[in-house]
Amino acid sequence: MSKIQMSGKHPANLSELCTLATSVLDAMKVRNMMVATAESCTGGLIAGSLTDIAGSSAVVDRGFVTYSNEAKTDMLGVPAQLIAKVGAVSKDVAVAMAEGALAKSKADIAVSVTGIAGPGGGGDEKPVGTVHIAVAVKNKPTRHLHCWFADNGRTSIRLETVQTALTALLDALD
Repeated sequence: MSKIQMSGKHPANLSELCTLATSVLDAMKVRNMMVATAESCTGGLIAGSLTDIAGSSAVVDRGFVTYSNEAKTDMLGVPAQLIAKVGAVSKDVAVAMAEGALAKSKADIAVSVTGIAGPGGGGDEKPVGTVHIAVAVKNKPTRHLHCWFADNGRTSIRLETVQTALTALLDALD
């Protein structure tokens, strides 16, 4: 399922991200679940926000930072032909990343992000602020979010992506 989000708000501050990450960890602990992350445009910020919290090792299995296309293929098994066909910033690649992280970890749930944080790299079809997020849960269909964040700078786009990915994890647990 694909949702489209538009955002012009300011990204969460670190305190809000910590509260959200704590909620994710608590929800997973109650369900006895482990999580893996597969990150491109956020470069490990999602895993970092989770592991900033003491006790996260009970829930966080591993994080994959797959910034390059080659890393997406080597570490997560995303077919190089798929990336060549649809581009790294796409629904199909985000889904393949999340499913690859799930397959290559001991996690029960995985979140992936791929996008264009800027300031360059965007175009007419995929402007700066375009982000795809996917959440894969064992034995359930993979969820997808297609987001367009306002181009308020690289940091803003990355923090909004982290906030949205953590929220998507919580939503997938319901």
